Amino acid sequence: MRNITQLIICVLIIFSLIHYNYAAEIPLTGVVPGMGTYSKSIQSIRERKFEHVIEQKTDFSCGAASLASLLKYAYDRQDIDEQKVLIGMLEHADLTMVKEQGFSLLNMKRYLQSQGLRGRGYKVGEAEMSLLKIPAIVLLNDGGYSHFVVFRRQNGGDVYLGDPALGNRIMTVDEFTEKWNGVVFVVIGQEYQRDNPLLHPRAKLTFQALDPLSPMTDAELLEFGFSYSDML
Repeated sequence: MRNITQLIICVLIIFSLIHYNYAAEIPLTGVVPGMGTYSKSIQSIRERKFEHVIEQKTDFSCGAASLASLLKYAYDRQDIDEQKVLIGMLEHADLTMVKEQGFSLLNMKRYLQSQGLRGRGYKVGEAEMSLLKIPAIVLLNDGGYSHFVVFRRQNGGDVYLGDPALGNRIMTVDEFTEKWNGVVFVVIGQEYQRDNPLLHPRAKLTFQALDPLSPMTDAELLEFGFSYSDML
């Protein structure tokens, strides 16, 4: 009975942490006889939702937050955040155009140039998109609202997105292609991490796991605009 009571208490603590949206190390003592004390890291629902996604703080900063997510997790720029990208893009943007239309891929491209990186936009079809093996930024028209998100990967009939407003989300391919404008924007540079966490989103809560995704070869990276010097 004592072990059951301890287990119930541990479960209640875990659910209270999830409710309040923060993570902690939970010590577990005597739950399983003979195992002594051990700890388990608990991740809140909100942390899981925005895992490897930088949340946008304003209505017009989805592009800055998406680019910051890509730079932080695919280029290992751990000091980057939405504010730094936002200020950097404003320094190379037409403020009147930004006020009227928000940020564009051109603003992102100019900002990346100032950071020693290159931005490339490609018009691709559904077949090419299914073969994409690097994270990219895409523009969706969601209910009449233009919104930048990070395309993490496609697996079968599902598209995994890092949405700076809604967090990690999964769309069907049909839903995605209906909202997507057909352009992918990729970042190119020497610091690219081939096996970065954006390529490994959490799978659906089913018994079927994501198909393994091997890092891109040199030849595949060259096709997306990388140069040999980027891969040294």
